[in-house]
Amino acid sequence: MSDFESLELWGVGRRFGGVDALSGLNLTIRSGEFVALLGPSGCGKSTALNCLAGLLPLTHGEIRLDGRRIDTLPPERRGFGMVFQSYALFPHLSVEKNVAFGLQMQGLPRAEIDSRVREAIALVKLGEHAKKLPGQLSGGQQQRVAIARAVVLEPSLVLMDEPLSNLDAKLRLDMRTEIRRLHQSLGLTTIYVTHDQEEALSLADRLVVMREGRVQQVGTPDQLYESPVSWYVADFMGYRNILPATVVSVSGGEAVVELPGTADGGVRLTGRAVGAMGAGDRVRVAIRPEDFAVASTAGGGSTGGAGSITGAVSVVEYHGREHAVGVQTGDTMLHARTTTAPDVGGAVTLTAPVERVLVFPESLDAVVPQEVAA
Repeated sequence: MSDFESLELWGVGRRFGGVDALSGLNLTIRSGEFVALLGPSGCGKSTALNCLAGLLPLTHGEIRLDGRRIDTLPPERRGFGMVFQSYALFPHLSVEKNVAFGLQMQGLPRAEIDSRVREAIALVKLGEHAKKLPGQLSGGQQQRVAIARAVVLEPSLVLMDEPLSNLDAKLRLDMRTEIRRLHQSLGLTTIYVTHDQEEALSLADRLVVMREGRVQQVGTPDQLYESPVSWYVADFMGYRNILPATVVSVSGGEAVVELPGTADGGVRLTGRAVGAMGAGDRVRVAIRPEDFAVASTAGGGSTGGAGSITGAVSVVEYHGREHAVGVQTGDTMLHARTTTAPDVGGAVTLTAPVERVLVFPESLDAVVPQEVAA
């Protein structure tokens, strides 16, 4: 369906009242890609999408489609489809009339409109609901109508702004699968805004992690999952344990750090140094819960051996084949996963392989936005 080779954003920015909501966005999107813009509320991801759609004019920069500048065009001349968080359906029109609306505005022949509407409704598996009003549909079904309305226009690019945030957990999973299926079967090019890292990892070919209006890192899901450039990106990629620490020494790409606030103090860990750092520097240590090994500690000691942390189990959550465990050590709560549930109140020791412990400079100001090499 996509009829272009590349969409390029050059130094794209948007300012509101003297504050940059988006600054210096450089990104090339290739035909057929699924790109997710990921970050917390206020990071600039929706602003970027609205600038692409033409709903917000640029303060600076350019947007080019196959070399042709399009940021000066009105939204209706860009040929993009948009799926909103709120669905934005006409409540007084049936499913088929909602889907047909854009085609009617284009003045297409009635026979072509009917054919394309039937095909789009069938694609989202709503054939038996075609005559219903939006109010007679579930949230997931309404979102399918919004998607059908976007793809029926055969757009060169589909823009989705947190389309699943209003759905319950089960529907979110179902619609994730549906969106990916439609993207692949129709050969769409999709830009998808979300704050949910699981959603982004499962859907996207590439992720763009944003912070305060700027890109922090671009790469495939596995590249960002394995090689985050900062503790901020690591936090979005599932490193739930983000711990302040001080560097003791650095050698051969590994850093020995000391964690504050533990029960007896002086707990040291060794991890991979990501970025420039030296002895005495403040850093953040990132460890995924699943990378901790959990072992019971006889006698209830408060610190483990070299490269380990000991604390008291404060909470155990059943997650099917494994348990999520919260371990309190001094002022710090650590999160781990284990197949065997420890006793609440019991002492455990947590250890993690050096290669799974990432050490980042504390300051994010020094982070250079980058794209991970393929």
